[in-house]
Amino acid sequence: MTSTTEAPAAAQARQLRLITLVLAFACGASVANLYYAQPLLDLVSKSFHVSQGSATIVVTITQIGYALGLAFFTPLGDLRENRSLASRTLLVTAAALVVAALAPNLGVFLAAGLFIGLTSVVAQILVPLAAHLAPEEQRGQFVGRVMSGLLLGILLARSVASLAANAMGWRSIYFISAGLMLLTSAVIVRLLPKRAPEHDTTYPRLIASVLQLLRDHPVLRQRALSQALMFGAFTAYWTGVAYELIDKHGLSQAGVALFALVGASGAASAPIAGRIGDRGYGELGRGLALALAGGALVLAWLGASQLVLLGLAGVLLDMAVQVHQVLSQRDIYALDPTARARLTAAFMTSVFVGGAISSAITGVLHNAYGWSGIAVFGACLPAVGLLLWLARRGAESVSPPS
Repeated sequence: MTSTTEAPAAAQARQLRLITLVLAFACGASVANLYYAQPLLDLVSKSFHVSQGSATIVVTITQIGYALGLAFFTPLGDLRENRSLASRTLLVTAAALVVAALAPNLGVFLAAGLFIGLTSVVAQILVPLAAHLAPEEQRGQFVGRVMSGLLLGILLARSVASLAANAMGWRSIYFISAGLMLLTSAVIVRLLPKRAPEHDTTYPRLIASVLQLLRDHPVLRQRALSQALMFGAFTAYWTGVAYELIDKHGLSQAGVALFALVGASGAASAPIAGRIGDRGYGELGRGLALALAGGALVLAWLGASQLVLLGLAGVLLDMAVQVHQVLSQRDIYALDPTARARLTAAFMTSVFVGGAISSAITGVLHNAYGWSGIAVFGACLPAVGLLLWLARRGAESVSPPS
């Protein structure tokens, strides 16, 4: 009798693990498209016979596309069947990647980059889908595992692009990724269950409701602001560290690519963060993550002369950012199960804006103060988040019981 009751449970657990793997892989593979161009800008500028400054626009355009996708495409996850929406979007991503690989000039490449960024938000459709498919008591772990795949995609993209360019030319990574998107689309259709949202409204009202969610839920605003500060610190570190590695430590482009692999170990913290949240320690975990991020950037500042310490700071920072994001998303997904895609849109758009602002400030600080200015600025961002966390904790402790 025991074996017959355990068999369906074991089969369900295996299916859940397979779904987790598919979602994690799809998120990582799609979001990686945003970062392939960053280590290739010198090669792109030479190929299209433009200045390095002009080539840098590629990264900006791709990020603009991603921001537009977060604001106006991600909410469709609450209106359209999720599996079909994700798989079809990846087909458009594949087409845009092929155009980028074959682009005869910078203008065509920029247009392709805009669509690559716009459609790569499929990762932010799949993360709330993970929350929907997970059992309530395991939601934090489930989302954490999927988020680990997303973070790996971010952290490995630069290294993979550099290695592919070294072996087969800079265009090769776009052909490779196009094939990967087609494969991912097919796997999603084959292995993921359908999920039709309960929400029924028009698209304009759907978009307007994103702002309404921000107004109605203080927790959403608080988590979005804190994670924007964390992502700003993450962006400052990884934007500025390449200059430090090349100028001060004499690393080659391949060396920078290998250094970026160090941060990938931070992805291992995502499932751990999920378990912390599931056991009721999410609030404490977020506070510790904010403190760890600030400490990591102080270490990056004081230990910049030693490559090992600089790498350790990157690992600790990546772990802290990942833990804070998993715990924050677990909280916001509990606010309204019928609006998880729109909650993600509000949350991630805010986070992205924080990263974009930080990136712009980082460039100015690098020119004026070098790595020290970047590291101190980065350390201040989670420090502000920690102060806000402490202020909320203090306010809650003195609030009279209702």
